[in-house]
Amino acid sequence: MAILVVGGAGYIGSHAARLLRRQGYEVVIYDNLSTGYGFLAEGFELILGDIADGKKLAQVMKRIDAIMHFAAYTNVGESVVNPRKYFHNNVEAGLSLLNAAVDAGVHLFVFSSSCAVYGLPATIPIVEDTAREPVNPYGASKLFLENALEAYSRAYGLRYASLRYFNAAGSDESGEIGELHDPETHLIPLALAAAAGTGPELQVYGSDYPTPDGTCIRDYIHVNDLAEAHVLALGHLINGGTSLAVNLGSGKGYSVRQVLASVQEVVGKQVPWCESARRPGDPPILVADPSCAHRLLTWKASRSLKDMVSTAWNWAEAKEHMRKRAVSSSA
Repeated sequence: MAILVVGGAGYIGSHAARLLRRQGYEVVIYDNLSTGYGFLAEGFELILGDIADGKKLAQVMKRIDAIMHFAAYTNVGESVVNPRKYFHNNVEAGLSLLNAAVDAGVHLFVFSSSCAVYGLPATIPIVEDTAREPVNPYGASKLFLENALEAYSRAYGLRYASLRYFNAAGSDESGEIGELHDPETHLIPLALAAAAGTGPELQVYGSDYPTPDGTCIRDYIHVNDLAEAHVLALGHLINGGTSLAVNLGSGKGYSVRQVLASVQEVVGKQVPWCESARRPGDPPILVADPSCAHRLLTWKASRSLKDMVSTAWNWAEAKEHMRKRAVSSSA
């Protein structure tokens, strides 16, 4: 069975592609490498293309049985200052991908969504029937495609899984692939770089939240736990399961200070940080209720915060080694 992994040269997509291959699927990666990296797709068939290119997608779809869609821009702050970029790629181009799938008769679709669709939830932990009221263009773009999937399901028989991630973290245990954003905006890699002295002092945005230690609390989920959920969701659809939307989180919340303590334990060095003002729209606490995913997909996050930090640190060291080797070879 051939799976088109759209955005498969990116962070989460590259992990899902490897797991799909280990499970016996034929994997075709489709990526324009605007935020992905060719080396993360090494060993796979890689088609360079944009999801706005309907003609190219039509050719690819002829041999595809199902789609996993990871090709979205994901920087919340950037979406606020440049919403046009987000609505063009995440909405307009996302619809191009959906249309190409339906036109080709590909009716299985696994979508990388986000807890950002919930906005500022009134209750914690967050369940799937919480009102979807995003507070930034990124979240709005994810919600739009969720709504499109629901409409296409009713009209065209598309069956989908909308997987609402919480905070993806960590790297593959092999150390061969991992998180690679430019610029990096995620807490764990930024804290690791600060501790190792390869990055600047960490900015902590607010320490006066109504939480036990004053810093924001988030639900972190290992990237390989996410990959496993994608493969299970695909299997659910292949086996005739109905469309679904589920939260993917651990169900546990960790504050920024707790994450920094874990980084310091793993690296063996203090994380230099300074406090900055709160970011507008940052909720004090975001934690998932993942019981629906457990019930429908028999999925549960199995990796701890320390696992996330340790694997991310292994990847950070591997990246630094690659960088030094590249500098040495060019000298």
